[in-house]
Amino acid sequence: MKMDSDLLHSPAVGLTEEEEADMNDWKLPLTFMKKRHLEKIEGSKALAQSWRMKDRMKTVSVALVLCLNVGVDPPDVVKTSPCARLECWIDPLSMSPQKALETIGANLQKQYENWQPRARYKQSLDPTVDEVKKLCTSLRRNAKEERVLFHYNGHGVPRPTVNGEIWVFNKNYTQYIPLSIYDLQTWMGSPSIFVYDCSNAGIIVKSFKQFALQREQELEVAAINPSHPLAQMPLPPSMKNCIQLAACEANELLPMNPDLPADLFTSCLTTPIKIALRWFCMQKSAKLVPGVTLDLIEKIPGRLNDRRTPLGELNWIFTAITDTIAWNVLPRDLFQKLFRQDLLVASLFRNFLLAERIMRSYNCTPVSSPRLPPTYMHAMWQAWDLAVDICLSQLPTIIEEGTAFRHSPFFAEQLTAFQVWLTMGVENRNPPEQLPIVLQVLLSQVHRLRALDLLGRFLDLGPWAVSLALSVGIFPYVLKLLQSSARELRPLLVFIWAKILAVDSSCQADLVKDNGHKYFLSVLADSYMPAEHRTMAVFILAVIVNNYNTGQEACLQGNLIANCLEQLSDPHPLLRQWVAICLGRIWQNFEPARWCGVRDSAHEKLYTLLSDPIPEVRCAAVFALGTFVGNSAERTDHSTTIDHNVAMMLAQLINDGSPVVRKELVVALSHLVVQYESNFCTVALQFIEEEKNYAVPSPANAAEPGNMTPVRDSPAIPRLRSVNSYTNIRAVTTARNLNKSLQNLNLNEEGGPAAFSPGNLSTSSSASSTLGSPDNDEYILSFETIDKMRRVSSYSSLNSLIGVSFNSVYTQIWRVLLHLAADPFPEVSDLAMKVLNSIAYKATMNARPQRILDSGSLTQSAPASPTSKGTHIHQAGGSPPMPSTSSSSLTNEVPKPPAREQPATRPPYTPTLGGQAPHSHQFPRTRKMFDKGPEQAAEDGEEPGGHRNYVSLALQTGLCDWSAKYFAQPVMKIPEEHDLESQVRMERQWRFLRNARVRRQSRVITQRGISRLDDQIFINRNPGVPSVVKFHPFNTCIAVADKDSICFWDWEKGERLDYFYNGNPRYTRITAMEYLNGHDCSLLLTATDDGALRVWKNFADQKNPEMVTAWQGLSDMLPTTRGAGMVVDWEQETGLLMTSGDVRVIRIWDTDREMKVQDIPTGADSCVTSLSCDSQRSLIVAGLGDGSVRVFDRRMGPSECRVMTYREHGAWVVKAHLQKETDGNIISVSVNGDVRFFEPRTPDSINVLQTVKGLTALDIHPQANLFACGSMNQFIAVYNANGDVISNIKYYDGFMGQRIGAISCLAFHPYWPHLAVGSNDYYMSIYSAEKRLR
Repeated sequence: MKMDSDLLHSPAVGLTEEEEADMNDWKLPLTFMKKRHLEKIEGSKALAQSWRMKDRMKTVSVALVLCLNVGVDPPDVVKTSPCARLECWIDPLSMSPQKALETIGANLQKQYENWQPRARYKQSLDPTVDEVKKLCTSLRRNAKEERVLFHYNGHGVPRPTVNGEIWVFNKNYTQYIPLSIYDLQTWMGSPSIFVYDCSNAGIIVKSFKQFALQREQELEVAAINPSHPLAQMPLPPSMKNCIQLAACEANELLPMNPDLPADLFTSCLTTPIKIALRWFCMQKSAKLVPGVTLDLIEKIPGRLNDRRTPLGELNWIFTAITDTIAWNVLPRDLFQKLFRQDLLVASLFRNFLLAERIMRSYNCTPVSSPRLPPTYMHAMWQAWDLAVDICLSQLPTIIEEGTAFRHSPFFAEQLTAFQVWLTMGVENRNPPEQLPIVLQVLLSQVHRLRALDLLGRFLDLGPWAVSLALSVGIFPYVLKLLQSSARELRPLLVFIWAKILAVDSSCQADLVKDNGHKYFLSVLADSYMPAEHRTMAVFILAVIVNNYNTGQEACLQGNLIANCLEQLSDPHPLLRQWVAICLGRIWQNFEPARWCGVRDSAHEKLYTLLSDPIPEVRCAAVFALGTFVGNSAERTDHSTTIDHNVAMMLAQLINDGSPVVRKELVVALSHLVVQYESNFCTVALQFIEEEKNYAVPSPANAAEPGNMTPVRDSPAIPRLRSVNSYTNIRAVTTARNLNKSLQNLNLNEEGGPAAFSPGNLSTSSSASSTLGSPDNDEYILSFETIDKMRRVSSYSSLNSLIGVSFNSVYTQIWRVLLHLAADPFPEVSDLAMKVLNSIAYKATMNARPQRILDSGSLTQSAPASPTSKGTHIHQAGGSPPMPSTSSSSLTNEVPKPPAREQPATRPPYTPTLGGQAPHSHQFPRTRKMFDKGPEQAAEDGEEPGGHRNYVSLALQTGLCDWSAKYFAQPVMKIPEEHDLESQVRMERQWRFLRNARVRRQSRVITQRGISRLDDQIFINRNPGVPSVVKFHPFNTCIAVADKDSICFWDWEKGERLDYFYNGNPRYTRITAMEYLNGHDCSLLLTATDDGALRVWKNFADQKNPEMVTAWQGLSDMLPTTRGAGMVVDWEQETGLLMTSGDVRVIRIWDTDREMKVQDIPTGADSCVTSLSCDSQRSLIVAGLGDGSVRVFDRRMGPSECRVMTYREHGAWVVKAHLQKETDGNIISVSVNGDVRFFEPRTPDSINVLQTVKGLTALDIHPQANLFACGSMNQFIAVYNANGDVISNIKYYDGFMGQRIGAISCLAFHPYWPHLAVGSNDYYMSIYSAEKRLR
């Protein structure tokens, strides 16, 4: 996260050194602050996608019913004179009545055919009731479930009645006959759409609803009471799916203005452009467009469906505007139903918006059901008026002089408005009005590029924007565009599709169906495409092949595997990551792809990514290799060999620095375990047997489980965390499915070299024994058993005992899993425990299933009590062989539900104890492993499939889904930390100003010289014996570690801020701590003497502390009470962590890559006790237990990097310190109290001072040239650089002023003249220079 150089004003020349230091804060890299550390590794919650039309419909039949009776006016309407006459733009009086009727009918049909040419049209001109009935029933019969349209023109009959009737004729046209809407509903059925063009049309809509309600009630009655007479009748169709459009309200008459057509409503619905232009000319404002007359309008050149002509363009603009108004005003679901489900319905409703605008200007209010909010005043109508104005003003010259037509600027302007919305304004606001227009513009080649660009920028705003765009109906457009061969569209389309698929992956099927995947295959194969576009293409392909067999086949044929393999070594890390994920997904449960991979030796090419500098890429490679071996097809010798090779390659990642990688590793190995289940069962049984028979030599075999006093604790003071009192410490890791017991573990000091480090159990209860742990989801193999197995397995004497060849692949993978089960990161160990226990369970179930039934005594045996030291219950009956030694808590010690007596008629293999033989493979996934189990008998061993699912289904890491989130989130937005106005940036600025203040003020004090340092400014009793203390460099917080927990104090206010459990196992202790990113967002690193490193965040700030990461820093350490434990030194500038301790190397970790970068051999036979490094000079100084001080230059190779060895100390070096200045010296001190100064270039010390003997702790103040010694003899001496004692501290201040305890640790503040002291009497005190200096 380095700042971009242009965001940092380059420091002006002549800065004082303190200003420079403050500038450096901005340049310091931050560690463990990537997305993978800050958020949970899981996919985003899928948004419910409502954009797909569940029920697309077509209007297939249209009934045109015209009751005109030309020449005879109905009795109940008094017409004006002159009056509106035109019907379908024809004057009925200009020809004979019959001819007029037929022409009008034919014209109406043509007008409808413009919108839906494929429907069946049936005209019914001046009909009788029977004719209408026959027409409607036959149309419904042919339409089946599709929609039917009923168009009614009632201009030649009386108005509809209040009883819900419309009028038709008798045979001789001597009478008007009423036709009930109820009957019409029955004949038309549903789904239907009704258009009523007559006066008082609103009455029909009301009656229709009442009748529909009546039908619903009849249906309900019939459903409840089958003997009811209604139930005997054929069921009336439900009218829920019916749409109605009426010309006016119940009490309104149609307009009679002679300038308008008589069927104004029908004209608006079927010839909108014609009527809109006429209406425009009738407005006063039309005078502003000179020379335009009604006659001229008739001559507008062009066709409605040709967008390049004036008429076509107006039609296109009209469609865009009405669509946009509807999208902005209607609720989303109603918009989908009316404007996206059915082409004809959508057209009629768009035109209905125009009808509302025009007819309201003549005091008529069109009605629809479902009702729409009023839209006639919407601002977009002004854009329509402008477009019409611009078009019409050109007309006279076009027609008279034949000048060229200038296209409307409408679409360009709307795109500009959309662009303004995108670039301005806040994040939380209403969606942009122009979205539907952008959709229309995709149709035009002129604006397509710009529209796609803006659409991409809109989709980039996040998943909500993608959902909006899909609901507008973008999908078919962008799908169609994939057929375009235009290269300039490629980057835009790839971006847009990546966004869509990141939010809704169900589109994979549509893509494959339309051959869309080929488009992305060609983008991926195109080496001229920039890496980020190929990354998106491969992400899209990874979605297409994800759990979708058709997609896998299509992409396999499209040569996806070879394409991906070629790009594995691309310099762009995100591309490497997705190429690996894509490979992993194409051969997941798809054998042909796996063999294609084998032929291209894909697995070997993937090996190189296992050492990639980016952890996510290593993860993706592990995922791909995991699914490669996880195919369930039958195995040949060849494929088994490949599986073994892959397994051994994966095993090398056992000590990877990133928990994300190790989690993926467990899952990958679990695929292998499922594949070779029987082999692993054999290995598991061997290990279980061995663990039972082999007593690990142990120094501390005596203590009861659960109350072993930690070394150096004073027994008189009760521990804060006894058996179950973890509540006093804020729970760190809550739902841990780990075995909750941390009983006394046997250490193996003299038992030969252990292969891996002892386990790092991290549970929420530190010392609670298994029994009585509240959530008893116990395992067959407890943590202790696994830990012991792990250490036993390394003894050479075992080699002869184990039947399986001891170093077979299966044994080695089993060992790797044992090691991962003790991982310091809880999620890794949980997963590994699941895999091991699943196999152990099957191994023990299959070993001796038939004897379980006769263990009658088992049924009555009570749960063992904590003190029974693992009573050997299993000897009574023949329960499965299980390890049982005093140090292991096993299933047979777990409190069981009261056992049910079981009838003897049950078939064999039924377990008798509620948890002895769980049938996990029959449980639903979510139940606890030792649930009561299904009631039916379990047929064990018969169904390998059932067993197989048990491991494989439950294990996933969510890595791929989490990685996909990247594409759903905004990519183009500048990150918050680079935004100068953002809160993150402001907070950072505040912290850096605080840092500058601390540096400045402390410098003033230290430069004055410090003459004494014994003013006690803080004292408090720590919950545990302090073993390491560490001041935060800039705030007033100090961290104090005891054996396995960390306490935070505010030394200024004197209050405790936090206390939490570090999660290390009982037999290990914290031996070092460092603040990472101390200048900014601080993290705390703890190191324990088993070589594990853990990093914590959210401590001391009212939130729950969380583990950011944890890894095995040193892999072959033996925890001992006498060793140096683990020592570390941290370099913020480079992000390197130096680690050493009871080992023969100094191991350097790069926290940015989360990998080991270097092992420097110390060349000594004793432990490293102190480390100090200087990044400027690349030097590392190590103090050793044999008294030597060794200087290493890490730029050189392992054989020549030791550049100096000083052997002047005769005893254990307590501290070796390398001053950070360019010519800084080395200061080292041994237990004997001799302080020596070395100049790195000279072979002998340049100065020696003698201090107290029996040193237990020492620290050197980096700024003030002071050093402080703590002694076994209960006092602290502070010396200045010349070796003069400036202070001697023996007593605490205060009422009793008791003597200081034996000093266990001390530390100076990096800047202030403060000294923190922890002693064995649990007290923690801080001393400072005289009061007046502060």
